[in-house]
Amino acid sequence: MPSVSALEERRFDEYLERLSSAVGHQDRHEPLRAYLVGLCLPGERKSIEPIAARVDPQHVSARHQSLHHFVALAPWDDRSLVRVSYRQVLDQMDRHGGVMAWSIDDTGIPKKGTHSVGVARQYCGNLGKEDNCQVAVSLSLVNEAVSVPAAYRLYLPETWAKDRVHRREAGVPDEIPFKTKGQIALEEIDLLRSEGAPDAPVVADAGYGTSVDFREELTTRRIPYVVGIQSTATLWPPGKGPMAPARQKGEGRPPTLLRRDEKHQPMDALALARDLPKSAWETVAWREGTKGVLSSRFARVTVRVAHRDYNRRTVRPTEWLLAEWPEGDPAPTKYWLSTMPPDTSMEMLVRLAKVRWRIERDYEELKQEFGLDQFEGRGWRGFHHHATLCIAAYGFLAAERARLSPPRPLAFLQAPQLPRGFQPRGSPRSS
Repeated sequence: MPSVSALEERRFDEYLERLSSAVGHQDRHEPLRAYLVGLCLPGERKSIEPIAARVDPQHVSARHQSLHHFVALAPWDDRSLVRVSYRQVLDQMDRHGGVMAWSIDDTGIPKKGTHSVGVARQYCGNLGKEDNCQVAVSLSLVNEAVSVPAAYRLYLPETWAKDRVHRREAGVPDEIPFKTKGQIALEEIDLLRSEGAPDAPVVADAGYGTSVDFREELTTRRIPYVVGIQSTATLWPPGKGPMAPARQKGEGRPPTLLRRDEKHQPMDALALARDLPKSAWETVAWREGTKGVLSSRFARVTVRVAHRDYNRRTVRPTEWLLAEWPEGDPAPTKYWLSTMPPDTSMEMLVRLAKVRWRIERDYEELKQEFGLDQFEGRGWRGFHHHATLCIAAYGFLAAERARLSPPRPLAFLQAPQLPRGFQPRGSPRSS
């Protein structure tokens, strides 16, 4: 019987065959393998030059040129590779209950210069503040055991989208206009649906959930969601709603818009949650953490979104407001809106609200272990090619982890000896 490592190596070779078919021309097959192996092997830097040294230490310069052409210039289709990657994971995800949610998120990549595609001063999540960075929007297929990015695209700030010189220098395709992050996320959702990915609710943080347009677009697509909102979101409490249009006075068109008055006003999410009785709050556990079971106090009620409903003719449908109020805190701390069905259990609603931790872990690994944020080129194509290859490498590891319990490292991949004293550009030791 073949060893576990031999079986794993055979699966890796089969995976590479499918990826090779996706990149097209046979001249790209060998650099594809080299780049993926270089990303999977241990190493401080996962940009092109150190990968070249890692996989072919006797011919670093020639290998560097080959990999640079493959990543920065070759016109292969990112989508085809990402599709192979997430389908590899889906085969194993079914063993852990299938796809639980489609998770929308974005990640910031800090940059010092101003010439890399999409770089601007904007909010960078991993820094927790505005800074010079690139931001990419992703859609991941997740459950509580397995997750994998299934779409990934650079957000192009409006200043970049309108700058013809910058666009030309970075090779931004003419058909890429300015789009908000929410619009990019919706396009990614439509793309995955067209590819036949398994349907699931959408989950997102308040960066997306605060947008009424984003939520309404999901509802138009008949996709249920659990999305974060801010404490200031205005809502009608249970059983309440805007007033009907005023009665017609005299001749002319009758009033059609919903109304409010001084005594009939919605509440913000914080005030609504604070006013809930003690009996509305219950302790719910959602997963096992490194320090034990994670749990907190939650309450849920049916509400109507009040945002500018005085400009509407019809009342919005009810949906869930889920609030978290940890024991000992002076006020509720987090809020979500959800269009999950009425018979959804409190436990399931909380698990969906909290499952985004998987994506945070994915990004941490993609950056620390696979070099997602270490691409040193400046162009649109190279940025997406490098990210796609990182996702493809991570996809194989995610599928193997889902297959094996407990997970093992990819032991069959062995790196040749680096040249004595080699230090890749960008390494802390070379600065």
